Amino acid sequence: MIAVAVVEALLYRAIRREATLDEARPASAIVVFGAAQYNGAPSPVFKARLDQAFDLEEQGLAPLVITTGGRGGDPHYSEAGVGEDYLVQKGVDAGKILIEDHSDTTYESVASVSRLLRQRHAHTCLVVSDGFHIYRVKRMFEAQGISAYGSPAPDSPIEADSLDRTLYSLREMLLATLWHLGYRG
Repeated sequence: MIAVAVVEALLYRAIRREATLDEARPASAIVVFGAAQYNGAPSPVFKARLDQAFDLEEQGLAPLVITTGGRGGDPHYSEAGVGEDYLVQKGVDAGKILIEDHSDTTYESVASVSRLLRQRHAHTCLVVSDGFHIYRVKRMFEAQGISAYGSPAPDSPIEADSLDRTLYSLREMLLATLWHLGYRG
């Protein structure tokens, strides 16, 4: 029991470390992980992620931006499509954006984006999400043969609230543990 507690404490610490580490650098693509959208408008969490991706794209760090996220039961809008629309409205050239809108889980998004990158002979990406999410996403990309660098959304409402930050990090700790144990759902 003590060993498990120590491992989980170390995992929590690694998740929180990645959450505050911005590794922005040139890469083949900027990958923005979806979050909720409401009738075609990004939620505050998703908007923070998209704004970070926009800033990275404006710095010229990647020639391609990939937005992710399925429909979540919405027949009209996908998270990826809403992300694309938002970025285009901010001034990103639509020709530089790909959408991956068929996935419902982080694992599915990473697998699909990895295929898109490999098709373009690309092997690096900048991952944009909430800080708590970066640790697991990077490990998933590594398992797909893609070098991923984290660039957490600095204005995330989740990261700004200490209770939310802790709860989401604990949830992520469970999901990362399941990932390390082989769960791919």
